[in-house]
Amino acid sequence: MAHALIDSELLSLLRSVDTPTVCNAIEVAQGKRGFSQFTRGTMICSAPQSGPLVGFAKTAKIAALSPPNEDKEIIKNRRMDYYRYMSEVSGPSIAVIEDEDFPDCIGAYWGEINTKIHKRFGLSGVLTNGVVRDLGDLAEDFPVVAGSIGPSHGFVHVREIDTPVSVFGITVSPGDLVHADRHGAIVIPNEVIPILKDAVHKLFASEKLILDPAEKTGFSFDDFKSAWEDFEKSRT
Repeated sequence: MAHALIDSELLSLLRSVDTPTVCNAIEVAQGKRGFSQFTRGTMICSAPQSGPLVGFAKTAKIAALSPPNEDKEIIKNRRMDYYRYMSEVSGPSIAVIEDEDFPDCIGAYWGEINTKIHKRFGLSGVLTNGVVRDLGDLAEDFPVVAGSIGPSHGFVHVREIDTPVSVFGITVSPGDLVHADRHGAIVIPNEVIPILKDAVHKLFASEKLILDPAEKTGFSFDDFKSAWEDFEKSRT
């Protein structure tokens, strides 16, 4: 599926800020509160020091609690179709994988082998409601934002490829622009992408109205009250 375009300057900016900042900036761009395409609940990030995940979604669904009930040849062919799909990368991309066993996921699809394969394919990380393992041996600078940690791969197998998926309360369609880090993930609406860079800078300017005074020696309640009034006028 074709995805929206993102210029290198915006991509660099998005890679330099955390997901809560982008979440707020989307509301600045939209001119109102109420943006809701964010994950609910606490997720696990395998490599928070690597910075946020930013990329267009390559999606799939897996399951692992029970052995697949389809013919082995069908399962094998679908697995190869999955890897072929993941290898066809254009632009910044991340894997977004729904484990259909959620909330009872037991099969770690993401470990040393799959992270290293997907990194070589050109993806920059993973968002999943499923399980991650091999925490000491994952591909370097390839964060996995996951639902849980576990030791087993169970009966993990691919169920669907290139379809809308659900991860911790958000629906992600193939080609959606996703931003994720240790706080969780958001889907950036296509219509705000052209103005998101300006929205991030506007957000920074608004926050400086309260943060700069708060960092000064002798910051009093009166100083706070004056600064907060300015901040309230400028914030979304």
